[in-house]
Amino acid sequence: MIYNASDFQKDVDCLVTQIKESKIAFTGIYGIPKGGVPLAIALSNKLDIPLVNCLNGLQPLVLVVDDLIDTGRTLYEYVNGGFHTAVLHRKPHSPIYDKNFCAELISNEWVDYFWEDNSGNANAQEIPTRLLEYIGEDPTREGLVETPKRFIKAWDKLTEGYSQKVEDIIKVFDGNGYNQIVLLKDIELYSMCEHHLLPFWGKAHVAYIPGKKVLGISKLARLIELYSRRLQIQERLGDQVVKALMDHVQPKGAACIIEAAHLCMRMRGVQKQNSVMVTSSLDGVFMKDIKAREELMRLIR
Repeated sequence: MIYNASDFQKDVDCLVTQIKESKIAFTGIYGIPKGGVPLAIALSNKLDIPLVNCLNGLQPLVLVVDDLIDTGRTLYEYVNGGFHTAVLHRKPHSPIYDKNFCAELISNEWVDYFWEDNSGNANAQEIPTRLLEYIGEDPTREGLVETPKRFIKAWDKLTEGYSQKVEDIIKVFDGNGYNQIVLLKDIELYSMCEHHLLPFWGKAHVAYIPGKKVLGISKLARLIELYSRRLQIQERLGDQVVKALMDHVQPKGAACIIEAAHLCMRMRGVQKQNSVMVTSSLDGVFMKDIKAREELMRLIR
C-alpha cells in the first residue's frame, strides 16, 4: 500500500476532529520514533499543542502517537501507563484500545509511508527498529540508537552467500590420473537456521574422488562458506555442497559430513545444551560402494 501526502493530510484532519470532539485538554504530543514523529508534528501544528521529546516524569495528558497499530504491543505500554494514543492506521487483527484515536482501518498489506526512505539500507533498518519496539524497548535510547544500522550490517555478512555463485568459486585442474579420496576436514561453519533465525555452528568434512579433474583445496572450504551464509537447514547445506561438486567437478563421488550445534535447541525449545546434530550427504561411489564410504569415515575419525 502506497501512502502519499494527500492520504496523510486527510487522516490528520480526521484525527484532529476526533481529538477536538473528545474535549481532552492535552498538554503535549509525543511521537514514537520513527513512524510517529511526522504525525506528532502535524497534530502539534493543527492543534497548537507543544511537542515533547520524552515521557519521563510527564503526566498522562500527553498524547502518544504512532503511524499504525499492528500487534499492539508497542502502544500497550503507553495505554497501560495511562496515556491516550493516536494512530493513522489499525489492521484487522490489531487490538482496540479505549484510549486510542485511529484515522483508518486498513488491510494486512505492508504500508509504504511517503516520509520513509524506502530504498536499500534505510528501509531495511525499519525492521529491527520495529522489533525493538515490539519487545518493549526504546529505539531512541543511547545504547540502541545505532543498533538497527549494526543489525543490517551484520545480516549483510551473515547472508552474503546469496550474492555469490558456485561458478565464480570453483576452478578445476587436470588431475593427472589421481583417483583416491581428497578430504578437507574440520572446516568451521556458521549459519542461520531458517526456522527460527537463530545460529547453528560446527564443522564440516568435505571429500571427493576425482574423475579427470581436481579442485583447489581451498575451494572446498569456500563452498561451505557460500552455502552456510544463507538461511539454511543442516541437511540441505550438505546436499548443496555435494551437488555443486558433482555438477561442476564431475568426480566419481562426493560427500559432506556436518556436525553442528543449534541454538534453537540449546537456547529455546528443549534446551539440550550438549546436543550435536550430525548429517551426511553422499553421492556417486560414496553412496554405492561401502568400502569407499568406510575409508572416508576412517579418514574423518
